[in-house]
Amino acid sequence: QLQLVESGGGLVQSGGSLTLSCAASGSTLDRYAIGWFRRAPGKEREGVSCIHSSNGVTNYADSVKGRFTISKDNAKNRAYLQMNNLKPEDTAVYYCAAVGPLDPRYGLIASSYDYWGQGTQVTVSS
Repeated sequence: QLQLVESGGGLVQSGGSLTLSCAASGSTLDRYAIGWFRRAPGKEREGVSCIHSSNGVTNYADSVKGRFTISKDNAKNRAYLQMNNLKPEDTAVYYCAAVGPLDPRYGLIASSYDYWGQGTQVTVSS
């Protein structure tokens, strides 16, 4: 059974950078699509980014395009979300999720995913 654990969250100044890591165990990530989601206080869960197993195509929410980069390292069984030029509105709990091969049209929809990590807090100060 696939298990996911996020790490790398913390407090950062506006304009700064963080890299989140998603460590997988119980199975390998090479056959999975990976999604990153976030939930800000008082807001619904938002799909941030995803990377697909078939061809590596990536999707990004409009709010993070040009600032965030998703990647996956199958040899290390980890996925990453590099976040640059962070803004206060990026403050949220960030979750890593995984599912078998997925139509890219559904990559930013939470209900598409079968496995979830526990979340890691990202706080961006003004």
